[in-house]
Amino acid sequence: MVTDPRADTPDFDFAHLLEAQNHAVKIKKNPDNVKFKVRCSRFLYTLVITDKEKAEKLKQSLPPGLQVKEVK
Repeated sequence: MVTDPRADTPDFDFAHLLEAQNHAVKIKKNPDNVKFKVRCSRFLYTLVITDKEKAEKLKQSLPPGLQVKEVK
């Protein structure tokens, strides 16, 4: 079964998603935003942050056991 990626919504709790068991997080840095892509068992969730400082804080607050891959 193929499913579409899910983007974040205003009521989307990204921190709760990171606490669950996930396989990997990919961080893609663009000139105007940073995307955090969380692969869960069924869906790929994407959080887009335009503020570089908030993105760095979120990156530092990721759980230590989580696989983090930075994509260019």
